[in-house]
Parts: sequence; C-alpha cells; structure tokens
Amino acid sequence: MGRYLLAIDQGTTSSRAIVFSPQGLPVARAQQEFKQYFPQDGWVEHDGEEVWLTTLKVCREALANAGIGAEQVAAIGITNQRETTLVWDAQSGKLIHPAIVWQDRRTADYCAELKAAGHESRVSDKTGLLIDPYFSATKLRWILHTVPGARERAEKGELRFGTVDSFLLWRLTGGKSHKTDATNASRTLLFNIHEQCWDDELLKLFEIPASLLPQVEDCAADFGVCDAELLGAPIPVLGMAGDQQAALLGQACFAPGMVKSTYGTGCFMVMNTGSTPVRSQNRLLTTVGYRLNGQVTYAVEGSIFVAGAAVQWLRDGIQLISHAKDTEAMAEATGENCGVYLVPAFTGLGAPYWDPKARGAIFGLTRDTGIKEIVTAGLQSVCYQTRDLLEAMKADGSAAPSALRVDGGMVVNNWVMQFLTDILGVSVERPEVTETTALGVAYMAGLKAGIYASLDEIATQWHCQRSFQPQLAEARRDDLYAGWQDAVRRVRSDS
Repeated sequence: MGRYLLAIDQGTTSSRAIVFSPQGLPVARAQQEFKQYFPQDGWVEHDGEEVWLTTLKVCREALANAGIGAEQVAAIGITNQRETTLVWDAQSGKLIHPAIVWQDRRTADYCAELKAAGHESRVSDKTGLLIDPYFSATKLRWILHTVPGARERAEKGELRFGTVDSFLLWRLTGGKSHKTDATNASRTLLFNIHEQCWDDELLKLFEIPASLLPQVEDCAADFGVCDAELLGAPIPVLGMAGDQQAALLGQACFAPGMVKSTYGTGCFMVMNTGSTPVRSQNRLLTTVGYRLNGQVTYAVEGSIFVAGAAVQWLRDGIQLISHAKDTEAMAEATGENCGVYLVPAFTGLGAPYWDPKARGAIFGLTRDTGIKEIVTAGLQSVCYQTRDLLEAMKADGSAAPSALRVDGGMVVNNWVMQFLTDILGVSVERPEVTETTALGVAYMAGLKAGIYASLDEIATQWHCQRSFQPQLAEARRDDLYAGWQDAVRRVRSDS
C-alpha cells in the first residue's frame, strides 16, 4: 500500500489538490481558479461541471508534480466550501441547476418569512445554526421550487442533493457512493447535531424529500473508492470534512478552548468546545467540529462572508491593484492610521450581525485619500471583523485564547498578521504548514488508513513558523475598533 495522502481542497474560487507525506508535509500541489457567476444582485453561482473538471485536473497534476503514481497513494481526503448546494440526476449524474454558492442571498425573503413565523428558535435548537440564506436548506428548497419538474422528480427518488464533498464523491466513485460527513451535514439546516441524523421535522419545514439526502459518516470513514480510470489506479476515499472543520483538524486544535481562524474568501473563527454543544447567546453558530468513531467534538464558529474576497474585489472589481501580494507594501507605506474604514458587506454581514440586506461602504474619505489608504482599509476590515467574532465568543463566556492559530491565503501577509494581533490584543501563531485545510482532511484519511494511530500523534506534527505579538497601545486599539463599530452601524439595514 502507498504511504502518500492526496487531499482535494475544493474552494470557493479555485480547486486545489495537495499530495502530503506521512509526516504531514506537502510534497506537491496544483491549483486552478474557475469562474464566478453573479446572475442577479446577491446571487452567486458556480458551474458544477467546471468544479468537477478543475478538481479532476488538479488531482492529476498534483500526482504528476509529485512524481508518483496513484498506486502510491494510500487514501484520498476531500475538503470543500461548505453549504454550497448541488442537485443532480440519480441516473446520469447531470446537474439540474448551477451550484448555488454559500455566499448567495436569493432566499433572504423566505428566511425572513420563516423567522417571522417563529421557526428560528426550534431550528436553532436542533441544528445550532440560524435561519439564514447562507445554509443549504433554503437553497435546496429554491431549486426544487424553481426548476421545472424538480419537485416531482425529487419525490419519485430520481434526484440527489449534495454539498460539494458529496457531489465530488459521487463523480469520483462513478455514482456508486452518495455520502457526506457529519461536519458538512451540520451546515445544511437539515441535520440534528444532538441526535446526529437528518431531522424529519426540519425536512418537513423546508419541504425536502428524504430520498435526496446523502448518508452521513464520520470524518474518517470508508466513503468509497475512486474509479481507476480517473487517476490511474483505484484509491479509497477515507477522509472528509468541511473546509473550516478541516482547518481545525489541520491546526491540531484538539483540546477545548483552542481556536483557529482561517482567512480565505471568507474568514472563519472556530473554537473547540469539546463533547458538549455550547449554545451561543451572541449569534455565533454551534456546529460539529469533527466526529470520529461515532464520538462528536463540537465547536462554536463565527462566519465572515468577505475576507480575501475584499482583496479580490480591490483587484478585479475596481482594479486598484494588479496582484494581491502588492497590498502588503501598500499597507506598510500607509500604516494602521489611514483614517478610512471599508465595510465589505457585499453579500450582507455574517456573524455576529447576520444582516443579509446590509451593503458595503467606505467611510472617512478626504481629499488626501488615495489607493493605498483604501487598500489598507480593505485589509484592516478583515482584522476588525475577526475582533467582532472574538468579542462575541468572550460575551458567551469563553476566555480569551492564549493564542489564535491562523491559516489560509491571507496569512502570508505579515502586515495583516501584525495588525490582527494588534487589534485583538492576542498573540497570533502562523504554522509551518499553512495548507491546514487540506492537511486536516489528509490527517482524517491517514487515520482511517492506519498511517496515524491517534489525534495525539497528529498533534506532534504541528509547529509554529512565526508568532506575532501585540505592539499597539490598548487605548489606540480600542479607538480604532470603535471607529469600525460606528462604520458597521451605518451600513446595517436594521439600524
């Protein structure tokens, strides 16, 4: 049997594959971006076929770049953008509608109706989530209501639903396996996180036939076997987790109270709360952190919709920069005191506000304001939003963490990391291996394959590459943050 692990990391803007050694080190990688579709205000879609084809392509390229054959791979792990919703024909595998992405807000009015009818408390009790367009259930219902004949076909058992992990697994196994894992299931608004099953009452509320749904497994489980003709040899798929939970695993946050924050398209702060689900009173989410051997470890999560996407907008939307890497030098030249606040509520505000109708704005513009100041404000917005999440966790009774473990594409920006530690007043630790999302799911596949004996063994592989310490005076920190809070108040639809 091979000893390498192949991690598929299917993200919001690109598909990636990374080959890891048994020591948890990246051997080779491949990545390909794909197109984002914005058919209407607040709508975000992906071409599911493009998601599949780019995923297959990067898997082949990663193996080629590593100089290994598929027979040298012990197992595949899949991690993915969560909540994004796909529906396909059970026989042909053909999608009946473009994938509706987690950022999509088209169901905001329906969510408001459900809240007005008094359903949110019951839904939240069962799922740990809030009623919001972010989650899969209302997206799935929209497809069934909107695509001609979809509801009838679903009730006849002719269609299948999946988040991206489930869809990729279906394609990798040639339609033989329709499964997901507990972390992805916990983000649908259809899964009871206490009983660990699809919930009949929720299925009835959202009008979802049970035959659509995948079987739910642990994060380390036998999900199926990748067809030999796809990669050159059959490879078992043994690991699966949604991207933020995979990052929690990759950051070795295995003890209650440990916190990681991932900076990709969005920003997601996740705290391990152990074997007991902690109900937030400050509009954070209670979710499945991971499930192994049937035992659930829960987490509290704060979700921010726009982090790296703000830099993408600065580059592609208003073309203030040519490359994301240019932002670090611009911010260094400007400093933290730029006087400008950019609130990137392009698709509403996530935690702890949950305001789908808020829209973005820039405040504090003067005659002296230039490109550098606006770019710096875009970077700072990510850090301010992280503090929003940390303040909500503290308000729920959690102690401030001794350190925040960070990962994702933005953490290579040293200026952002220093401003982050300054605005939080907490040390920020960047790991040696920053591919923690892919690494986490490689660990899950490796656990099932017998490469790793335990989480304790995995934890010994985590190493800090650089620790950032606060240097900003507390009064200045609070003054800057107060300016941010004022800016957010101005864009909220309910203020």
